[in-house]
Amino acid sequence: MTAKRVHIKIFDTTLRDGEQSPGCTMNQQEKLRLADQLDRLGVDVIEAGFPIASDGDFESVKAIAIAVRRPIIAALARACQPDIERAWEALKHAAQPRIHIVLATSDIHLKYKLRITRDQCVEQARKSVRFAKSLCDDVEFSSEDATRTDPDFLCHVLDAVVEVGATTLNIADTVGYTVPAEFGDLITTIRQQVKGIENVTVSAHCHNDLGLAVANALAAVAAGARQVECTINGIGERAGNASLEEIVMAMRVRPDRYAYETGIVGEQIFSASQMLSEITGVPVQPNKAIIGRNAFAHEAGIHQDGVLKNPLTYEIMTPQSVGVPDSKLVLGKHSGRHALSIRCEQLGYQFDRSGLDDIYRRFLRLADNIKHVEDHHLFELIARQSGRL
Repeated sequence: MTAKRVHIKIFDTTLRDGEQSPGCTMNQQEKLRLADQLDRLGVDVIEAGFPIASDGDFESVKAIAIAVRRPIIAALARACQPDIERAWEALKHAAQPRIHIVLATSDIHLKYKLRITRDQCVEQARKSVRFAKSLCDDVEFSSEDATRTDPDFLCHVLDAVVEVGATTLNIADTVGYTVPAEFGDLITTIRQQVKGIENVTVSAHCHNDLGLAVANALAAVAAGARQVECTINGIGERAGNASLEEIVMAMRVRPDRYAYETGIVGEQIFSASQMLSEITGVPVQPNKAIIGRNAFAHEAGIHQDGVLKNPLTYEIMTPQSVGVPDSKLVLGKHSGRHALSIRCEQLGYQFDRSGLDDIYRRFLRLADNIKHVEDHHLFELIARQSGRL
């Protein structure tokens, strides 16, 4: 009998942290549209925004809380009463509301940004969570810059917020500073030292400044985190957040290493990515894992030949599993006869070996001069070969 896989909650912060990417702001209707798609995608939590930031953000969070009923709807608040009250006012009509409180804990943030002592930090964390808990049963506490915080002090802060009712402890690698083994060790330390940890969910929020956000998030999961905070296309502050699609598909493709499951509907991933790009006007880089236009594209002749014989030779997941219609054979100077022959057949033309050799020679001369050979180029080559041009 197969053991049941551990469920990992997917906390999507595209509408909050993701929107903080330069050029990625969204209006209320755009946020509602994307929230509906995130619902179809199957995320567990939608962080809808930061209500005190602006009237527009408040109204967007409120509208999503009313309209989207299945997932938890979270709103961000700093560790102070006005923020928390504003967040609750926006969230109070949600089917499953969550107040998400953030407070920096690293010495560099305490000294230079907040200008408070460690003792004041602990008291502010305790007071804000207690107040939020009086309004809402589900309260998440995020330790900002946790990975540059003294681990003993971090555990002291987390002890304090668990004692007054925090239900999720989010460990934020706010500046993308940590590395996987180190982050895994930190999660282990927290799980060993924080009192009452068995009654709360440990979460990971990783940024990509060193290109390690997804690796760090997976290390946290392996060490016992049961929620990951991530965004569609990995958008977010500076170099971005951990990419939802990469985390989910890493676990799905490698269950031998990651014996976990999520509620994500894989076939909705590409639609969510495309919708976000269309709304923000920010394209996905071509070589982006999972959803970049080259993720299932093949130009090298050896690769094309292998994929045509069996896609598993060069694809570790099917394009359909993430909502991409099909693999794409890109015709260029690295392509081989097999791929050219298949594309010609798809266009309605078949050639014997001699005819294919002639077309292939013409094709290579053209491909040396242009980046990609499109269908209209092939029609011209075929017409020349048959003497119609």
